[in-house]
Amino acid sequence: MKIASFDVDAQNGFTSNAPQELPVPGGEQIAPALNAMAQRASLRLGSKDAHPANAAWVVADAGQMLQPLPLANADLTWVSHCVPGTPGFELLPGLPAPIDYDYFVWKGVEPDLHPYGACYHDLAERRSSGVIEFLKVQQVQAIIVGGLALDYCVRTTALQLRRAGFEVVLYLPACRALSAEGAQQACAEMATAGIHLCPDEQDLDRQLAQLKEDRP
Repeated sequence: MKIASFDVDAQNGFTSNAPQELPVPGGEQIAPALNAMAQRASLRLGSKDAHPANAAWVVADAGQMLQPLPLANADLTWVSHCVPGTPGFELLPGLPAPIDYDYFVWKGVEPDLHPYGACYHDLAERRSSGVIEFLKVQQVQAIIVGGLALDYCVRTTALQLRRAGFEVVLYLPACRALSAEGAQQACAEMATAGIHLCPDEQDLDRQLAQLKEDRP
C-alpha cells in the first residue's frame, strides 16, 4: 500500500512565532511529529495559507473574528495572517522548504478567497488544487494528515481526502487546535467519517500495519 503524508498549513502564522496573527496553543511544537509522519510515507505533501494583506475578510482585532460574511468563498472574518513575505507565512523551523515537498499547495491567494481545506480553492469544492488528482496518479491509498489548525484547515482537508476515497489517518501529536471544544467536535466528525485518529506513534504504526493488511 502506498502512503503519503500531508503537512497542512504548518506555518509560523498559527503559532507563538507570530503572536499578532492566529497563534494556536502549542502550534510551534509539531514539526518533529510531522517529520515522523513523513518517515512512514513515500510521498510528502504540504500546504500554506497565502493571503494578501488586503483580503476582504480581514478585521482589525481578534474580538471581531468569526463573524459571518456574505462572500461565496470567505465565510468568516479573521485577523490578517500568513501574508507572503512576512515571517508568519513561513513554514515552521525544522520542516523542508516548499520546493522540497513532492507536492505543495498555496491557498487563499485572492482577496475574496479563504478556503480551509487544501484540496480545493473554493468553499463549494468545485475548483481543485490538484491534490486529489496527484495522489490518484501516484496510486496512493492512504494519507497521514497533521498540521494547523486541527479544528479548521486540518479537519477540512482530512474530510476532503476521505470523501475522495482515500484511507485517512490523523496523527494527533502533529496537530494543534484553536480551542479544545473545536478539537473535540472535529475529531468526532472525522471519526464518524471513517478517519483513523492516532494518539501516539505506536498507534500510528499499528493503524498503518492494519491498513496494509486490509488493503495490500
